Amino acid sequence: MTAVIVNRWDDADAARRPGPLGERVYTSRLLGTDPYLVLHGGGNTSVKVRHTTVFGEEVDALVVKGSGSDLADIDESGFAWLRLDSVARLAGLPALSDTEMAAQLARAAVVAGGPAPSVEAILHALLPGRFVDHTHADAVVTVTNTPAGAELVADLYGGRVAVVPYVMPGFELARRCGELIAAGAVAGVDGLVLVNHGVFTWGDTARESYDRMIELAGVAERHVASVRRPFPTPPAMHAPPHRRVRAGLRSAVSSAAGRPMVVRSRTDEQVMAFAGHPDVAAFSQRGTATPDHVIRTKPWPLLGRDVDGFARRYEEYFERHRRSPGLRRLDPAPRVILDPELGLCCAGVTPRDARIAEDIYRHTMQVILDAEALGGYRPASIADLFAVEYWDLEQAKLRRAAPPKSFAGEVAVVTGAAAGIGRACAAALMAEGAAVVGIDLDPEIKSAFDGPSWLGVQADVTDAEAVDAALDAGTLEFGGVDMLVLNAGVFPAGVRIGSLDSGEWRRVMAVNVDANLSLMRAAHPLLALAPAPNRGRVVVIGSKNVPAPGPGAAAYSASKAALTQLARVAALEWGADGIRVNVIHPNAVFDTGVWNDDVLAVRAAQYGVSVEEYRSRNVLGTEVASADVAGMCVAMCGPAFAKTTGAQVAVDGGNDRVI
Repeated sequence: MTAVIVNRWDDADAARRPGPLGERVYTSRLLGTDPYLVLHGGGNTSVKVRHTTVFGEEVDALVVKGSGSDLADIDESGFAWLRLDSVARLAGLPALSDTEMAAQLARAAVVAGGPAPSVEAILHALLPGRFVDHTHADAVVTVTNTPAGAELVADLYGGRVAVVPYVMPGFELARRCGELIAAGAVAGVDGLVLVNHGVFTWGDTARESYDRMIELAGVAERHVASVRRPFPTPPAMHAPPHRRVRAGLRSAVSSAAGRPMVVRSRTDEQVMAFAGHPDVAAFSQRGTATPDHVIRTKPWPLLGRDVDGFARRYEEYFERHRRSPGLRRLDPAPRVILDPELGLCCAGVTPRDARIAEDIYRHTMQVILDAEALGGYRPASIADLFAVEYWDLEQAKLRRAAPPKSFAGEVAVVTGAAAGIGRACAAALMAEGAAVVGIDLDPEIKSAFDGPSWLGVQADVTDAEAVDAALDAGTLEFGGVDMLVLNAGVFPAGVRIGSLDSGEWRRVMAVNVDANLSLMRAAHPLLALAPAPNRGRVVVIGSKNVPAPGPGAAAYSASKAALTQLARVAALEWGADGIRVNVIHPNAVFDTGVWNDDVLAVRAAQYGVSVEEYRSRNVLGTEVASADVAGMCVAMCGPAFAKTTGAQVAVDGGNDRVI
């Protein structure tokens, strides 16, 4: 087996970040970008330096990773600067609450304005090396998550590490390790292995501490690889479940969470093998690979689709373990779901949250199977997981978090999203927290936006199979559809009825009417499953030509009028499903592909005005942009239109022919 943990130190790269803090940033990033060592904000690092105060006094300072910083992209601003002696002294206290520890660490700051320090700051202060690294290396966690984990660690490392039984991170861990240090247990060793938790290393230089981390993790990795069994062959699959099944699961998860949630599904061979493993019901329910993961994944995955059953079990878990009557229960919705047909489904308030849960659980699957091969998967207890999930410091972090955006957890499908009004609608919806599936004939649609909230699908909206595939892709990525923005359309060159070609007429109708009918029909079952409070919404991009057609635009005007009538009927028929359908009639939106400088010049000349005057040729004398239409789209999808359906709203600056 090829090693996955490799030493990536590079002298040239390291030289670009000179000095103790530069080196600290460099090796922190090496650790943070290795998913077999650190996942999504996990781990922490520090360096001890001399610091000159405003009084000109020199003091020893602990520069430690800030809480909430991610080692993968950390820079100097991601570290907290603390007075070393003040932090180390805290370990001598007989007890220290989490909130008091946070307050004392804040008082120890020697540089103002920095982040709150890592909860492991006290332990970093106690450890002897100038540089200290802490990771949750998969292989080390695997070895310790077995019935004889501590003994196996001792055998593997032969006295090179001190072994610490699992204890709650933060003050209790620091106090326990402080006792070991005082007793001389870490003298001459290369690191600490924390059972069910991870590994610490240290050194006089950043490279020494980093090299030790890679070496210790590599020892565990090689041992695990020697007993690793391949994933079993996944059970034979019949036809995959229809996207309505995924949307129904998402609806149930959202209901349990009390808010819309994104649910990302994967059905690759490893996932299906694990989900279909004959022992999955036993080993998957024992807990997370390391307690830190409980914040992202809940204590165990849901097996199957009984979300209500999971919620009841979670509520029982909360009541059984809580010690304070005032403790507020988190939502009881699962974050990880294993299903023999749906595969691995991961839920989150945002697509990023869902991806993080997926990444963590993919690593957990391998940890579980490897630990089983080593004698059995035995992670930290469920009570230990509860202590981390309801840790005062984690609760405080949740209270400090910014409120979710208005469309967080919701999913929109926008057609014609590569440019113009469609692109503006997609951008506006994502700015409000929505995940967006953009559909367009232009291949650039795939890269129109970056980030986990965007899925661009190249498809011809007149191709029903391609649209079906786009909806399938969207529900695999995000779980369902809450908002449908029907924007794709064609605006043919002007031609009088007497010269209008029948083929051109049919082409315009196929794109502007038939394709939208097909997409509405396919999306309706998903929209009907859209979770509360907003339920399903459809926004149709019509045209001023509906109430005020112009000569030479028969096909376009008739198609948009037909589309508007279709929307009105849908509003009547779909209201019982909680779906609202509203229409926007834009006019003269010049930052779209329909218009260019030459067309504008010709049109302006026809009316005997300048191009600038033509751009604002409306009652308000203002120019209408794609972003203005997108703003109305967002409004129609939001609470302002919660009790409105079948409406037609002009975004045109006022048109005297319409008014």
